[in-house]
Amino acid sequence: MNAVSNVSGGTEAPPGDANRHTIERFLDALWMERGLRVATLVAYRTDLHGLAAWLTRRSCTLMAAQRSDLLEYLANQVQRGLSARSTARLLSSMRRLYQYLVREGVLTADPTAGIDAPRLERSLPRSLTEEEVERLINTPPVRLPLGLRDRAMLEVLYASGLRVSELVTLGVSQVNYRQGVVHVRGKGGKERLVPLGDEALHWLERYLEDARPQILKGAMSDTLFVTQRGAGMTRQAFWYLIKRYARQGGITRHLSPHTLRHAFATHLLNHGADLRVLQMLLGHSDLSTTQIYTHVARERLKDLYARHHPRG
Repeated sequence: MNAVSNVSGGTEAPPGDANRHTIERFLDALWMERGLRVATLVAYRTDLHGLAAWLTRRSCTLMAAQRSDLLEYLANQVQRGLSARSTARLLSSMRRLYQYLVREGVLTADPTAGIDAPRLERSLPRSLTEEEVERLINTPPVRLPLGLRDRAMLEVLYASGLRVSELVTLGVSQVNYRQGVVHVRGKGGKERLVPLGDEALHWLERYLEDARPQILKGAMSDTLFVTQRGAGMTRQAFWYLIKRYARQGGITRHLSPHTLRHAFATHLLNHGADLRVLQMLLGHSDLSTTQIYTHVARERLKDLYARHHPRG
């Protein structure tokens, strides 16, 4: 195995050591500069160590790798069964590393430049039928304070199409009952007003009057939906509640944390909502993100046609 210079440009090191050092410096810089989630950093580390191991077996470092080496590695991974989505993520990890090395002046050119990511088929969001939504929303035991809270949360989520993270962090002051709207602070600090509808407002007012004081037991909280600890609910805890109520309601299809958000969007389109209005309600910065719901509605129309047309 040939000895090569490491990233600092000083001591000679075997390719394996040089590659590990390069990756760890890159991840440390990402952590300091961007404050990425641990899961994201773990994904970068996994992707890059896989590439580094492959290069090391060829006595090559990450810094010495050429565009042809990286293309060969990507092709190798695809031949081994890597999906298009995972391949795109792998290429993204590689790009971030080499952009960092160019920015730091370690490299003069990015070897990933000009490598095209695989085209991804956009997966259709999983939704529920209107009947399934009714069953889900009607499942919480509203005679109990926590059940009444859960019913209000499900009603608000389906009425507004909020992200789960937006729902669980709502403050009491963000709901305007006179105007029937909720003031949402979404991704990137963007704000929007979303109507709630009479049914959601009815259950929300019942929760605030009958259940919330019992749950708090004299404690104070600015969060709208609270737990028995007097704090807001986590996204994971609410996801657990949805799965539990779905089982109780006899809903067997796979659900996601944004199931009711997807149902909100799909059902609005099915009933004639304008795509631009839907974009505003969902808080999408790009209309192309919203357009995927037209495919959902189209698939539903095809299914209805096939089931009900005499020659379908």
